[in-house]
Amino acid sequence: MSEKGEVDLTGAKQNTGVWLVKVPKYLSQQWAKASGRGEVGKLRICKKGNQGKAEVSFTLNEELTVLEGLESKTATVPREHPFTMQSVGGQMLAVFTENSSDRIALEGVVVQRAECRPAVSESYMRLKRLQIEESSKPTRLSQQLEKAVTSNYKPVANHAYNLEYDRKKKEEGKRARADKQQVLDMLFSAFEKHQFYNIKDLVDITKQPVSYLKEILRDIGVYNVKGTHKNTWELKPEYRHYQGEEKTDE
Repeated sequence: MSEKGEVDLTGAKQNTGVWLVKVPKYLSQQWAKASGRGEVGKLRICKKGNQGKAEVSFTLNEELTVLEGLESKTATVPREHPFTMQSVGGQMLAVFTENSSDRIALEGVVVQRAECRPAVSESYMRLKRLQIEESSKPTRLSQQLEKAVTSNYKPVANHAYNLEYDRKKKEEGKRARADKQQVLDMLFSAFEKHQFYNIKDLVDITKQPVSYLKEILRDIGVYNVKGTHKNTWELKPEYRHYQGEEKTDE
């Protein structure tokens, strides 16, 4: 690396190919706990069938399955995570690194995209329930005072957080957007109870703008345009986990 501002292109000369993999948030948090302590799990790649299609899965080390931060409740992280392989398409993607000296280097060009998803199990569903319960807890609690407050206090006409909320309502309509992961948790919780929902019911459940909700639903759901469940949403096959799965009319 020479002068500041230049990029080390050694990786390009070596024609290094890298994978771009999307992983669940909880999995990346568990990996961070193992920083500097060795491997976090094992990656398994095998080919099946005449066409030799690769099947990829990741197994998390058992000592990293214990999840902390959920008060006294016990929860474990799923160990098995199959990959959903995706093509890079017409995009040119690359991976760069930056060290403490602000030096930037090209590590390689992305040759494969994939999404690491947990294998649906009882432990995973329990984990999702606990996360939803934690996220729904109120951030402010009322407290009874034993005696009157005698210190001078000047009431505020409108608090800063109220002004910020009003600003978001004006920008995004009647409903303020929540964090995408929080909306996904609410949707998965709803689809655990029923297989099909119309958009109005999902708006009532999540309290999100219709356009924002549909944007998220397109990633995880399928919209039925015909049959008994016409004009309703259901989860994509890879996300489904029902006690007694209903059948979709073709």
